[in-house]
Amino acid sequence: MGGVTSSMAAKLAFFPPNPPNYKLVKDAATGLLLLDPFPHRENVDVLKLRNRRGNEIVAVYVRYPMATTTLLYSHGNAADIGQMYELFIELSIHLKVNIFGYDYSGYGQSTGKPSENSTYADIEAAYRCLEETYGTKQEDIILYGQSVGSGPTVDLAARLPRLKAIVLHSPILSGLRVMYPVKHTYWFDIYKNVDKIQSVKCPVLVIHGTADEVVDWSHGKKLWELCQVRYEPLWIKGGNHCDLEVYPDYLKHLKKFVATVERATYKRMLVGRKSIEHVEKSRSSMESLEPPRKSMSSRDKSKKSMECFEPPRKSMDSRDKSRKSSECLEPPRRSIDSRDKPRRSVDRSDKLRTFDFSNLDISEKTRMSCSQMDRPQKSLEYFEKSRKSIDHQLERGRKDIDWSDKRSGYRLHVAYDH
Repeated sequence: MGGVTSSMAAKLAFFPPNPPNYKLVKDAATGLLLLDPFPHRENVDVLKLRNRRGNEIVAVYVRYPMATTTLLYSHGNAADIGQMYELFIELSIHLKVNIFGYDYSGYGQSTGKPSENSTYADIEAAYRCLEETYGTKQEDIILYGQSVGSGPTVDLAARLPRLKAIVLHSPILSGLRVMYPVKHTYWFDIYKNVDKIQSVKCPVLVIHGTADEVVDWSHGKKLWELCQVRYEPLWIKGGNHCDLEVYPDYLKHLKKFVATVERATYKRMLVGRKSIEHVEKSRSSMESLEPPRKSMSSRDKSKKSMECFEPPRKSMDSRDKSRKSSECLEPPRRSIDSRDKPRRSVDRSDKLRTFDFSNLDISEKTRMSCSQMDRPQKSLEYFEKSRKSIDHQLERGRKDIDWSDKRSGYRLHVAYDH
């Protein structure tokens, strides 16, 4: 039953024009494909593409000078590119973009039969042609889906995260919801935009007429509410299903939307360029940091760079400076080492007897600086004089002792005589 329902939905959804609105001819002189009855344009390419289901579809590419944005247009039901051709030319001129339009399988001069899966294969072939033949990037593509064309548009947009934007013109929530106001999605339904729209990551513009008698206005409003990135919608008052292009607000709002997303893309490009420039500047800044690196690695540079640190190192490491600095420490050492000065009140004879020349702090003297080494003779003379004075004092002390002993003996002798 599900297959029968799906087939019925497909039959109700697709109404290819019969006969088609154009013929496909080949120019004998140039070998180019042309759309008859339209005159050849230098900026228009007519192409034949083969989709993954083996169907051959017809497409047109309208080129706008210096344009970077391309509009991939999926037309509505009961239409083909022969009917849309003049609109493609006008949109390219007013929006200043490239336009790529195509016929679904079974529409116009495209082979095969129309179905949901065929339209998915058709838009994939169109997108692949833009990438491979024209070198168009995903970031420069705006998908445009009208009515039934909203189905393949949303399906592809949900799988392409870097698209510039999409436009939904009189879109449908799903094929079954157009016929019946169901609240749940059934497995046999087609074009389940209501479930896929939430996976679209780019900005979405929804255009719908408030007087649409084919697809109720509520479809467009619901899809807009479910979008991740919503752009200001265009609800055309009194607009029907197939006449929105004739309203002035249609082209005005569409131009504003295209300009907005192009500016946003340009800003992203600037951010990307700035990030690249930042990387380049960081690389150049690494070059500016090269002298410090050389100063750390090069011996000569390191010696020069360390000159500012030399005084502290010399004061700590240089023997000469340390020896000179020890001069200022010498007086306190002398004052500390000379502990005999308070003992002058002690009996001089006892002091001289207890005096020991071996207790001189020779190690302290050896710590003298090199500048003090210039005065060795004075120091020796000083010690010689000190020793002579001490010897003299010892001699006098001995004489005093001898004299006192003689005197004591004399006194004893006199006393003994008496």
